[in-house]
Amino acid sequence: MTAAAFQRRRLAQGDLDLFVAAHERFVERRPGGRRLQLKFVDLSGLNLAGRNLEEADFSGASLEGAKLGGARLERAVLFCCDLKGADFTGANLRRADFRGVSLRGASLAKADLTEADFREGVIAVPHATRALETIRHQRQGVADGATFSGATLDRVSMDGFSANKADFSDCSMRGAKLTGANFKDADLSGAIMEGAEVGGANLSGARLVGAVLTSCRMETARLEKTDLSGSLRDPSPEAFSRAEQLYQKALDANAWAESGGVFGEPAKLEGEDLRPLGVRLKALKLPASSLKGACLVGMDLRGMGFQGANLEGADLRGTDLRGADLRGARLAGALMGKADLSGAQLSALPLGGGRTLPTNLTKARLRYARLTGADLADAVFDGADLTGAAYDPTQLPPLAA
Repeated sequence: MTAAAFQRRRLAQGDLDLFVAAHERFVERRPGGRRLQLKFVDLSGLNLAGRNLEEADFSGASLEGAKLGGARLERAVLFCCDLKGADFTGANLRRADFRGVSLRGASLAKADLTEADFREGVIAVPHATRALETIRHQRQGVADGATFSGATLDRVSMDGFSANKADFSDCSMRGAKLTGANFKDADLSGAIMEGAEVGGANLSGARLVGAVLTSCRMETARLEKTDLSGSLRDPSPEAFSRAEQLYQKALDANAWAESGGVFGEPAKLEGEDLRPLGVRLKALKLPASSLKGACLVGMDLRGMGFQGANLEGADLRGTDLRGADLRGARLAGALMGKADLSGAQLSALPLGGGRTLPTNLTKARLRYARLTGADLADAVFDGADLTGAAYDPTQLPPLAA
């Protein structure tokens, strides 16, 4: 007998709703609350979309084909669950326990899986006829054919996990532990894998086109027929040697902005790899500067002033631009996948005399970027790719939306 053969008790939607309502009261510290514990229960096909299931325990349950889109499952226990074909689109699964789960064909697109645990699990199942005996069943985590596109998988534990032919395109996988994992024929195009541990991982036939692989040691990974075209690796020694010179240019541009043009001058940083500067650009003002084609992947640029700057074709994937002033900036063709522009200013820049300069994002790639709370008034998004981006569609013209 195996865990899969264990007969789970079936729960109806109405009964589930009652249990969930009590759990939501528990989470909110209201009277009548009780933590949800539905171990070894059959919940297949049921609807839990948008519900608050933080810290709920579903150990050994079947949620095959269940609807959990937008649900809050932070620190939830999904240990050894059957999640085949389940829909977790946009769900909050931070630090969730996925050990030993089956996620074959499931959708976790745009989900937040930060620090989730997908390692192997061992589950004890009561014996069908011998009351005092249990059967120990070891299960490898499996997500073959699952969809994780645009998800956040930072610092997840996926050692030994199997994700054959799964879709991880445009994911953030910073610091992910993928040692010995099976990603054969998986799609990791555009994935941000900075600092990921891939020792012994099977990446044969995988697509890592345009993936960010900085601080990612690939020497012991299996790479037969792996497509690494356009992938971004560590900054060159030359880039590190130029760091101080480029930083001085940035300081001069900031002085120019602060003094109203009396001191310094706008920076010319076209085509430069600015990653060696780390956090030193944060909050500086670089108005009217040229960063055309520059590499700023994953940098902390919170609160920076880029008014009227030229960032055409710049690589800003995974960059933190929260609260940045980008009014009138030229961002045509810029790569901004998974960038965080929450609260950023992208409206038109006043020039005096009633004239304004709109922010230009023509053909910019903003896949899965965060634009919540950003001021997008009059910004030009012609031909921009906003697949999976979080934004207020009322702020964009019909063509862009």
